[in-house]
This record gives sequence, structure tokens and C-alpha cells, in this order.
Amino acid sequence: MSTLLTINLTNRTAATQSFYFFQQPAIYAGGSQVYSNSLHCQYLGNYDSTGSVLTFQANLQYYAGIQQTNNQPQVGQSSGFASAFRAIDLAPASGTANDCTTASVDPLGLSQPTVGQNVQAGAFRIITPAYQAPPMYNIGSAVQTNGSLVLSNFVVANPLNTTDCQPILRYYVQTGSYTPGSVINFTTSSINAAMCDFTGGHSTMNVTLNPDGTWAVQIIH
Repeated sequence: MSTLLTINLTNRTAATQSFYFFQQPAIYAGGSQVYSNSLHCQYLGNYDSTGSVLTFQANLQYYAGIQQTNNQPQVGQSSGFASAFRAIDLAPASGTANDCTTASVDPLGLSQPTVGQNVQAGAFRIITPAYQAPPMYNIGSAVQTNGSLVLSNFVVANPLNTTDCQPILRYYVQTGSYTPGSVINFTTSSINAAMCDFTGGHSTMNVTLNPDGTWAVQIIH
């Protein structure tokens, strides 16, 4: 049975607010620019008036993703369209795991993961084939959230290349409206956002937007 990371969000401000959720970008080998997508977006009313709590859930299972696009990533725009995802393991500190997948572009897809060579501990690997742009392809870390898979963070792929991706289990909540799968500016969005750090093994956190606009984050043991 898969483990779900859960954020229960309560709005204590007077007005109905729109909230979006996103993940801290993974660490990518090679220094390419890393982009982030919104994972979920929803309106939530004042708790005292509605009694409503918004629950966001992300599967702890790691996924590699590839996505076709025709444009460079732009904040507020969808990062791409056709996508393929594979559940994948992370490379252990010792021993082996199925931590490497090979992409194809015609048809778009990712192979069943196999054991990669010298993949950095805590990362998975995507190998991209030869192709000519356009179109372009985004590759990176995907998340299964509230029942659907979304490319969480990514780099623009290069043909005949190997990319290692080390996911980070930190999720953020911010006020605003970004459609899931649309590009956000992580640096700007994370300023004064609520941060939920699941790297310590916790699986549930309660987040409250206080009447004065500050955040409270409570770890549920």
C-alpha cells in the first residue's frame, strides 16, 4: 500500500482565498535551469463560516516524467501537453535499484526502469534519445496528487543526454491561482509561503492561514 503525504489546509482569514500547492525543485545533475509547476489549485472559504478544510495528498512513490512541448517554459502557461510517466526507484547508498529509464519520442514514452550505472544516491536517471527540435521535451520529477500525475519540476531535455534527478520531499502552499501543470516562479512563489518538510519521515501536516496573513504549520505525529 502506497504512502500518502497529506496537507490539511485551513483558511482563518475573513475572505475566501485561492491556494496553490507546489514542490521544492529536485536537484538535477548538469546545471540546467530547473522549472516548477503548480500541482493543485483550489478556493477555500473562511473556516468559521464554512467549516471547510482543503486536503492535498501526494503519493510518496517517485515518478520520472517526460512531456512534449513546443515552447520554452513560461510562467503562468502550461509546461506542455502529451506526457508519459514511470514509477521509479531512487538509487540507494549501497546496492542496486531500478533507478534508470530511457525515453522515446516516437512514440512518446519511458521504458520500464532498470539498474543504472553510478546513479547518485537518492536520484533517478532519465536517458534521452536522439531527436531534432521542434518539438521540445521536458523531463523531470512527477507527482501523483489527488489522483492524477503532474510533472512537478523539470529541465528542458537535450538529445542523447543523461539526466540525474534527486527529488526533495518539501511541499509549499501559497495564496494565488495557478492551474495544475502550469509553470510557476519557484523563487517568488516560495517567499512567505507555508513550507511542509516531509524529509524527516512525517506523513501529515496541518497548515493554517491565520487572520493576519501569517502561516502556521503543525506536524501530526
